[in-house]
Amino acid sequence: MNKPTSKRNKATSAASSDSTPSDDQDLEEISQEEDPGSATITVSAVEVPELTEQEQRDRLHLERKVERAFFEAGRALAELRDRRLYRSTHKTFEEYCKDRFGYSRRQPYFLMEAAVIFQNLEQKCDRNDHILPTNEWQIRPLSKLDPDIQPEAWEQAVESANGKVPSHRIVKDVVQRIMDRTKVLNTYQIGEVCQIIVKDNPELRGKGGCWAIVSAVNEFSCTVRVWDGEYTIGLQRLKSFNYLPQECQQMQSLSDRITQVYSDSLEETVKNLLQLLGKVNRPYLTALEEKLLTLLESEYGRIP
Repeated sequence: MNKPTSKRNKATSAASSDSTPSDDQDLEEISQEEDPGSATITVSAVEVPELTEQEQRDRLHLERKVERAFFEAGRALAELRDRRLYRSTHKTFEEYCKDRFGYSRRQPYFLMEAAVIFQNLEQKCDRNDHILPTNEWQIRPLSKLDPDIQPEAWEQAVESANGKVPSHRIVKDVVQRIMDRTKVLNTYQIGEVCQIIVKDNPELRGKGGCWAIVSAVNEFSCTVRVWDGEYTIGLQRLKSFNYLPQECQQMQSLSDRITQVYSDSLEETVKNLLQLLGKVNRPYLTALEEKLLTLLESEYGRIP
């Protein structure tokens, strides 16, 4: 009766003996756990093929497209503005840019001015360097300089950046050094009447020869009022009429009247007439000019 039990015990004992590792096996496993760095890892080498000549040309072509993106945007915005292609949906260019592109009021003008600067650098900088700006922010400080000096400033900034595209800060520092070197004291006064001299500035297109009233005096520029708004203009683009205080007051009154009549939705003929009044090089209107302005004030309901 006890023999079957004895056999089962033996079987259990045998199974236990087979599943228990030997002392040598225990030491081997422990050794491997304690020294995982001894394990061998095989890494297959991946060969990276060199670019072919065609791929190198394609890369350069695509890089140039990326670099010129803001330039193309600025040119496109200028054409949209100049041809008034926004007029079917918006009264002003600024409203159109805000609704269509999400731009702030100043952003389209920054891009348009940057496009002019980029083209200037592209034409006048050393072609062997091929270092051109890649965004508007990098070259915004150059807008304070005359176009003839901008290439010099950009090349100095590239040199400061060790031959790479310079940052906004580097360009700003270079521009500041140049302006300190050629610093001109700003002697304009608020209320003074100046003439605008256009020099490759997209914001001032159509403003050449116009008179403007100084509304703020800055270190290297003045903020001035013309018939269609306010602009900040460098000192090199302004020339004083040297009017007497009374004559400046007369021009201030004329500026206020034109501003009250002007809006971007006016007919082109009316806007052209107001623009002509904004270019008179004397501190008064003739009898005919006075009648025309009074008629426009009456027609468009701007008389207080």
